[in-house]
Amino acid sequence: MNPVAYLNSEIIPRSDLTVDVKDLGFMLGTTVSERLRTFGGTLFELDAHLQRLQQSLDITGYSPSQSLSEISEAATSLVSTNHALLEPGSDLGLTILITPGIAGTLRTTIMMYTDELPFTQMKQWYHDGAALQVTDYRQVPANCWPSELKCRIRMHYYLADRQAELKQRGARALLLDQHGYVAEASTANILIYEQERGLISPRPEQILPGISLSIVEQLANELQIPFLQEDISLERLSKAEEILLCSTSPCIWPVTQCNGNPIGPPSHNSVTASLQRAWSKLVGTDLVGQADTLG
Repeated sequence: MNPVAYLNSEIIPRSDLTVDVKDLGFMLGTTVSERLRTFGGTLFELDAHLQRLQQSLDITGYSPSQSLSEISEAATSLVSTNHALLEPGSDLGLTILITPGIAGTLRTTIMMYTDELPFTQMKQWYHDGAALQVTDYRQVPANCWPSELKCRIRMHYYLADRQAELKQRGARALLLDQHGYVAEASTANILIYEQERGLISPRPEQILPGISLSIVEQLANELQIPFLQEDISLERLSKAEEILLCSTSPCIWPVTQCNGNPIGPPSHNSVTASLQRAWSKLVGTDLVGQADTLG
């Protein structure tokens, strides 16, 4: 059996999932999105992702014919079907996309599909860490669209990552906000660790309120590590004991280079490693061990 996908209340073969070229999500990039992952075949933090999805729908004014509960049921069913096709121990990523549809039709487009998680890439991130390069491209300001809107308008990520790759092969982009403070890496939240202060995340009004970031805050509190939200200058970033990234699929992993300067190799005693172990305990899956086995 081949993987299936969801399109406007219908279950179809994954290979048949397409979007009309006249759909405004394609023409204008006006696509609201959510990205989730499974642990042991069960979607993680589904309610939190659906709550953020509703917030994005409220911001854009989209009114899909399917309710959130119907989307939740369809997502769970889709994941169950496709997870059964994986080898034992593997997991999926689920993407939810909602667009305004074709202009004049007043009918939104809702799509969902899954992919096996990129364990080979995740294994490298866990063990070797990520390299970041500060780019000339800035995070989109709130007067363009609110930071809490999760959408697929990502030209700034694309251009920033392209510039980062030209500066250093394999690096990903670090975007600053309009005031020159650290905002986000492309498609990931960033934090620093200072021994005297604790974990520091950029101010919430400057970044997407990541579900993974909220889990990091929860785990930090359990580990009695102070969690702060403050401006992070490039000078402060360069002096941090650790730099961490968090996002849906890999959850949390270290940065080992920033602008070509070494941050330090991943350590079993690092705060990053402590958070990885705490996250693994929370979900009942060894994050690093799973990637080592399947990557």
